[in-house]
Amino acid sequence: MQLHDLKPTVGAKQPRVRVGRGSGAGRGKTAGKGTKGQNARSGRSVAPYFEGGQLPLVRRLPHLAGFTNLWRIEFKPVNLDRLLVFEAGSIVSPETLAEAGIIKANDQRVAILGGGEIDRPLIVKAHRVSASARQKIEAAGGTVEALSVETKHDPR
Repeated sequence: MQLHDLKPTVGAKQPRVRVGRGSGAGRGKTAGKGTKGQNARSGRSVAPYFEGGQLPLVRRLPHLAGFTNLWRIEFKPVNLDRLLVFEAGSIVSPETLAEAGIIKANDQRVAILGGGEIDRPLIVKAHRVSASARQKIEAAGGTVEALSVETKHDPR
């Protein structure tokens, strides 16, 4: 078989129907649009979801309710037990967390949570630290430094 032997399956390709070309063509006069009414006129038709003024189905269904908060700030949660990969006295920041593979990218905002225990002093630099995590870090001899949480863009 060669490239020039390829043909579409019989019936797969049908010619385009040319409407409104006279009664002899089979689709003349009203061109398959019925008689009169808004949908028979030229120009823009009604929207697919318009139901003649009745409350449309898309507004009757509750599963699409709610909204998207444009000002939401996402944080990547990291528990204390994940910080045990760092040596004592080392700096834990979004950059070092990304290098260690704990978070995917160093431009993510990080929240340190108090899950697990920590047994070594670390210098933790994060955008948000829970009260229990701060207490455990300082009890182990480490320090906590808060990074600023600025928004990247103004969506207005």
